[in-house]
Amino acid sequence: MLGGQPDASPHTHDDRPYEWVGAWSQRRARLTPNRVAVEEPADNAAYTYADLDERANRTARALRGLGVGSGDRVAVLSRNRVELVDLFFATAKTGGLLAPLSHRLAERDLAAVVADIEPSVVVVETPFEAELIDALDLSDADPTVRSLPTDDDHRYDPLGIDRYDPTFDAVETALSDPHLLLHTGGSTGTPKETVLTHGSIYWNAFSTITSWGIRPDDVTPLVFPMFHTGGWNILTLPFFGMGARVLLRREAHPERVLADIEREAATVLVGTPTALAEMARHDVWAATDLSSLRFVKSGGGPSREPVIEAWRERGVDFSQGYGLTEFGPNNFAMPEDAPPEKVGSVGVPAMCVDFRLVGEAGDPVARDEVGELELAGPAAAAGYWGDADERTFNGWVSTGDLARVDSDGYVHIEGRIDDMFVTAGENVYPQRVESAIVEHPDVEAAVVFGIPHDRLGAVPKAVVVADDSLTLADLESFLEPRVADFAVPVALTVVDSLPDSGTGKIDRVAVKERFGPTGGG
Repeated sequence: MLGGQPDASPHTHDDRPYEWVGAWSQRRARLTPNRVAVEEPADNAAYTYADLDERANRTARALRGLGVGSGDRVAVLSRNRVELVDLFFATAKTGGLLAPLSHRLAERDLAAVVADIEPSVVVVETPFEAELIDALDLSDADPTVRSLPTDDDHRYDPLGIDRYDPTFDAVETALSDPHLLLHTGGSTGTPKETVLTHGSIYWNAFSTITSWGIRPDDVTPLVFPMFHTGGWNILTLPFFGMGARVLLRREAHPERVLADIEREAATVLVGTPTALAEMARHDVWAATDLSSLRFVKSGGGPSREPVIEAWRERGVDFSQGYGLTEFGPNNFAMPEDAPPEKVGSVGVPAMCVDFRLVGEAGDPVARDEVGELELAGPAAAAGYWGDADERTFNGWVSTGDLARVDSDGYVHIEGRIDDMFVTAGENVYPQRVESAIVEHPDVEAAVVFGIPHDRLGAVPKAVVVADDSLTLADLESFLEPRVADFAVPVALTVVDSLPDSGTGKIDRVAVKERFGPTGGG
């Protein structure tokens, strides 16, 4: 400053480069060097924040040695393990982008994603090498490939980081610069890569810490895969921002998660409805000590009443989360001392999130009316890689989800716009009907969708996981006092299981294709 006047600067806070933006692991290590950041129970391995920063420095030097510079993409195809954390912090230091790839993608989808992002380097866990090689052949991409062998008794070094100096000066990076490329959760077509900036990651972490009350002594088992926004942004990165501890396993089997909760005195748990239901049904459930848990949240979709009650009966504070790859994902929070009957809602907006509900014409809807949920705030993604989608990213992020606000200001998610259908002029919101169906003691899960009808336009059909003895008449009788008559299914298919989209969610598109009017059900 000269003469008491601020220096003129062409930069906003978002696009001005700073050293601290890419030096996340260094700054945290300086504050809490000896605190454990990551544990891998299967390998009996633990890493302090000082360890993570040193590993990140060596990894950054290794990437530089492979020609990775600012803006270059580094892809990783692996289950959850500490090497993904190394790559996250290392790309932050070098100005690169990390693209975690789903090992559950079909070969052609994986090829399309690789062709789209054009990574300079791909690190692949050995169980997925064959799929990667086939995908690279289809994509014509030619990245440097480094293998990450799987062995629970030994640690491997695919990038040879041990031979590099453990220091590295992070490049100056702007909050508006991209850092993570994450798949959308959609189940139709090739997954889009959502561009998360350093700023959107930091702001979501800050909003999560302040709205959910994350503490330095918190411990969580990671249930989501790290190719999913849940694997990074629900708890992992907010925990790193706060200096808390994350438990990593290659795959989150219910029995192992419950064992980790008891053994490590875990304090916070967020899981998909499917994962939380599987834990509550597991043989070891009743014997597992859950007393250390401060709260549990359902992420990636709503949990049904029986699952909520199972956790609450164990004395655990349970609430619903709501998010998406394109924004947050920790967008709402349950206020302290919220009435128990509000558990069906996602709560109120988090610290750094604005929301609105709009009708088809884009006008705000009245309280307790259903409209499309739109979000705004600094945790929004920058867009889709190589694709400007003006509808989704237009200042307000259009979620494609329907919601309503009750008289107390709590937000209730009513399902996807694409899932809603009209019967005899009445809107049917499948999620409402499904929530009622799973209250039936013999039903584990349900999907409701519309099937064509000559006179009414469409009518509801239910596909449920239940005992074969459940009949349509039984279901109709059960639902009569619970949902409007026009929303009661007129067709029923009982199955042993429902298809999974790969992130713990029911694949609704696959259900419709298999059991709709053109399917075999």
